Amino acid sequence: MKGEIFEVEGNIALKLENITKYIGKKKVIDNVSFEIKQGEIFGLLGPNGAGKTTIMRMVTGLIKQTEGKITINGIDLSKNHDDALANIGAIIESPDLYKHLSGSINLKIMANMSRGVTKEKIKEVVEFVGLEKRIGEKVSKYSLGMRQRLGIAASLISSPKVLVLDEPLNGLDPDGVKEMRETFIKLAREHQVCIIISSHILSEMELVCDRFAIIDQGVLIETKDIGETNADHVMPYQVDLFERVDKDQLQTIVDSIGLQVDDCSELNFTVMAERKQMAELISELVKSDIKIVSSVPKKKSLEDYFIKRVSEIK
Repeated sequence: MKGEIFEVEGNIALKLENITKYIGKKKVIDNVSFEIKQGEIFGLLGPNGAGKTTIMRMVTGLIKQTEGKITINGIDLSKNHDDALANIGAIIESPDLYKHLSGSINLKIMANMSRGVTKEKIKEVVEFVGLEKRIGEKVSKYSLGMRQRLGIAASLISSPKVLVLDEPLNGLDPDGVKEMRETFIKLAREHQVCIIISSHILSEMELVCDRFAIIDQGVLIETKDIGETNADHVMPYQVDLFERVDKDQLQTIVDSIGLQVDDCSELNFTVMAERKQMAELISELVKSDIKIVSSVPKKKSLEDYFIKRVSEIK
């Protein structure tokens, strides 16, 4: 989409500073701080009841934090509520749509709730989410993926600098998930929208997010770049061989580097090693005339990393 619709000033689109939330006497969010840049996709990860939706509801002004400060596009949400929320688009839990009405009428209703939304802007968001051929049909005839895309279109009508999406992939088939992933990446990369997203589909979060935060029992455990989940110095490598090799000979070579073979067969084996150790091992194998087809690190998935980190704090 062109023009001023997704133009963002400054670098930090969303900032949470020491956010705490009590419900009654129970502290459900405990001193959470993070910031998200324009054009960045930021994942909120955590088990059920961790506090992800509560954080999103505070960011979108549906509930107020007990302590701390939320800044949206440089505007303090507590001090300038309406101006701050004018920069937000959101889908919390599921799109709020009138199924007996057409997609077009749904968007016109949403447009009437925002400032200065033109017909041209509605047309732009419809084209952006790829619904121009079906926008005149009743929402009741839409697939779940189409309803999600209509919800995204509705959230974009207000020209958001920040898009908040709580479990937007729930119930989608693989094609629908792929469509949503491509839409999020396009919004962030091409239009510099800051997106904060939660999902239980961690494999998809790994594909779409730039950074993530792990929340558990209302506490921020850590924030991390997606690439850093595989930053361990030691990782398993699977080595595939061109020809069968004597296991005792292989073990002798591996022992000389100070490593240990796991899952060894005559044509492949796995070894835990640092990159430097792996380079030495490959060199020794070649010297011994053992032909290597491939040596591939078995990287941790985001799901592996998430399970490990959550289990560490139990």
